[in-house]
Amino acid sequence: MSGLTYYSNQIVMIEIEKLRKADIFSGTAILCLGIYSIYEAFQMPMKDSYAGVQNVWYVSPALFPLLIGSILALLGLLLIRTAIKEVGMAGLKSVFNYLSSPDFADFLKQPVTIRFYGIVLNLFVFVFLLIPHIDFFLAAIIFLLVFFFMFYCGSDEGIVGLIYQIIIGGVILSVFTASGLAEKIDTFAFFSADILVIVFTVWLIFHYYIIAKNGALIPKFKLSLLIGFIAPFTIGIIFKYFLLVPMPHEGLVVSLLDAIWYAEIWS
Repeated sequence: MSGLTYYSNQIVMIEIEKLRKADIFSGTAILCLGIYSIYEAFQMPMKDSYAGVQNVWYVSPALFPLLIGSILALLGLLLIRTAIKEVGMAGLKSVFNYLSSPDFADFLKQPVTIRFYGIVLNLFVFVFLLIPHIDFFLAAIIFLLVFFFMFYCGSDEGIVGLIYQIIIGGVILSVFTASGLAEKIDTFAFFSADILVIVFTVWLIFHYYIIAKNGALIPKFKLSLLIGFIAPFTIGIIFKYFLLVPMPHEGLVVSLLDAIWYAEIWS
């Protein structure tokens, strides 16, 4: 029994060492993400004037990404420090050797890694494409729905298809906005880019409804829709109309909400 216990302890130690080596890589990625989030947060206005009202710094939209970025950077540093302290410089060297080995190439093709690609892609599209060009409510809804469909209603086999859908939709929207076509269409049909995103969102919901129906995932599908729509409207309305913080991009939904909120019938 003592020999069995010894080998069991050895296996546990080996597994912990592997995890600590992986923590060096993941900690570096988290640190870089945190630093980048802080950089982008400082590009946002800390104070601004909106409709004659001067907003103070503590209602700035930069506070949340600044807080999240700082926490990510700190946690990334702590993770790297703990990992290096555990495995030493020899372990750090083996990490770099692993990154250049065929085993790492195989790891990049595993389902869990492909799912990570989807996370990064969804964040990239949300920050650099949707937020600057699409109504905030619509951007937040499709961002959340993609995440829910990816983790809650999807499967390892379907994640690749969802990634392709995001890429195709992102390319179409990029061409539509960058080419000036959206501005030309807006001269006779307002909010054309928002409508394009609504069409894509409806198609995505219908597509995953079929998947959920065939896979007996309808309860999860309904919960995803519920949270995906309620969360952006709840948070967005509070910031827009109670804290008087303008949305990053105000389009179709904000115009409709403005018409309702400022309607003369309420006065």
